[in-house]
Amino acid sequence: MLIKRYLEPQLQKALKSKLYPAIILFGPRQVGKTTLIKEIIAKTKLKYKFITCDDPDVIRTFKDIGIVGLKRIIGDNKLLVLDEAQKIENIGQILKLIIDNIPNVKLLVSGSSSFELANKLSEPLTGRKITFLMYPIAIFELNKKDEMIEIKSNLDRYLRFGMYPKIFQFKDDIELQNYLTELSGDYLYKDILDFQQIKNNEQMRRLLVSLALQIGQEVSYTELSNSVGVDQKTVMRYVDLLEKSFIVFKLPAFSRNQRNEINKSRKIYFYDLGIRNAIINNFNNLELRNDIGQLWENFLILERIKRDKSDKIKKNYYFWRNYNQQEIDLIEEAGGQLNAFEFKWKNGKFKASDFLKTYQNSKIEIINQNNFIDFLFTSPKISDKK
Repeated sequence: MLIKRYLEPQLQKALKSKLYPAIILFGPRQVGKTTLIKEIIAKTKLKYKFITCDDPDVIRTFKDIGIVGLKRIIGDNKLLVLDEAQKIENIGQILKLIIDNIPNVKLLVSGSSSFELANKLSEPLTGRKITFLMYPIAIFELNKKDEMIEIKSNLDRYLRFGMYPKIFQFKDDIELQNYLTELSGDYLYKDILDFQQIKNNEQMRRLLVSLALQIGQEVSYTELSNSVGVDQKTVMRYVDLLEKSFIVFKLPAFSRNQRNEINKSRKIYFYDLGIRNAIINNFNNLELRNDIGQLWENFLILERIKRDKSDKIKKNYYFWRNYNQQEIDLIEEAGGQLNAFEFKWKNGKFKASDFLKTYQNSKIEIINQNNFIDFLFTSPKISDKK
């Protein structure tokens, strides 16, 4: 099943542009970066060279390489593709050497760990690169908005098995579960183990289980420290690494310094629910689960972010809670506007009158199974007023 990714036209446009000599594509492992790159270069008229940087021979070749060696590698090619480039030591300096000394060569670089690759590229390529983040498959990449029945009929699958591209190749649920279980092991975060020299895999696994059980809840680093068995600074470092490896993402608390608002907390969600469910070894049908509300919340927030990114809408995302025990799952801030959303798997009411009193120009909407299609498919209109 070939799924057309929304990033393809954006990458093709960047490839033709003369503004940025380097194109950087980040994303989790197994999310389809290599497949997308190969589809793009198959359509380009540029003569290209594709290099897989996971290869130990390639790593040795690029070690301490100079301009002469780089010219020899590139030859008369006009496009150099480096897949999983974070494996190459001093990759930022190498790309800078190419841009500075070998004219008219375009660079297309992918990486599965932003903490390693981004740090290496930030200073050497300032102003000379354009960066894209590739997510797991988005709902709108699979379906059109008018395919409501099909989308709803597949909700169970999306919430249990996630949206990794390979998921859609499996027909047998057992094989699918085995794939996700294997992927959620060391392979998923091997860059953390390799580059950060984390020797205690068991601590990382315990942390992942704790985070997986707390999606939709405020996360305390102190409590995580106690459950994992490491100090709080180590927990914070591990969470940061997991975020930079595109395994989890944080949602901070929203506050305008109101005295009754929680303002120093955070929630942590997973980039893919199949990975999350594999970590806790729970692929049960939705009617047998007691975490359906958490799954629904994670799913909607992530799919909304994917939708916004595809339309190049810049937003800040938060949750909100005050000391009166009123809470809102998602606050979007863009163009001077605040839009608030509460997620309910089934119809239900919630209390957030304090938010509306404090932020009188804002709106609150309950998103459930009856209206989530509009929430995920309709791009919001953002005002330019500040």
